[in-house]
Amino acid sequence: MRFRFGTQEIAVNIPDRATLEREVRARLAAGEGFALATINLDHLDKLRRDAGFRAAYAAQDLVVADGNPIVWLSRLARRPVALLPGSDLVVPLARLAAGAGVKLALVGTTAPVLEAAGARLCAQVQGLEICAKIAPPMGFDPEGAQAGEILAALERAGAGLVLVALGAPKQEVFAARGRRELPRAGFASIGAGLDFIAGSQKRAPRWVRRLAMEWLWRALSDPRRLAGRYLRSALALPGHAWRAWRMRGK
Repeated sequence: MRFRFGTQEIAVNIPDRATLEREVRARLAAGEGFALATINLDHLDKLRRDAGFRAAYAAQDLVVADGNPIVWLSRLARRPVALLPGSDLVVPLARLAAGAGVKLALVGTTAPVLEAAGARLCAQVQGLEICAKIAPPMGFDPEGAQAGEILAALERAGAGLVLVALGAPKQEVFAARGRRELPRAGFASIGAGLDFIAGSQKRAPRWVRRLAMEWLWRALSDPRRLAGRYLRSALALPGHAWRAWRMRGK
């Protein structure tokens, strides 16, 4: 599934979880770095408006579908991909790191959340080693000097896989930079995944997710921050659907 922004294309190039786990496992075993992004409708809106975000996405090695609308669009285009929310990938990625004997690092959110998430991950994943937990301050610039210091600290700690929970577009920009500067480490952008693991944010119940209504749950839980975002995404959906339909015969 591909999305075009002017002359640039962003592709969902990982169709399902088995493919993702196979690719990540191989890269961790080989000491080959990567950047993983989880695309959704909000990202499509940001990609349309933000050239820097498009550049960061172009640097991602692996892109999965985070959100049912992306899955629906892929089916409309006859290029189906499976739903792989970043929040659902935290524990599987931690297991892959432990299985490969690779140290895991957590970057983003807040220090208390990182402590709680780290403890819960270690309780769930046998043999997991977390080598760093770094919560950047408010106003963190993923292209600034402080980001460089964080990357240097990750290198010193021997991080082989970094879960990045900074929110878009910061996490994707940071992951793209990390991919460049630490070419043997993997960087996975997982949004609120660590907050859900820690319990500092409550995720929609499973039955709500089965109904593809997690977006409504989140909007109602934080309308001031999220209502405008979801409205812009909804308004853009018909255009994406038309473009997906036109892909059917290509």
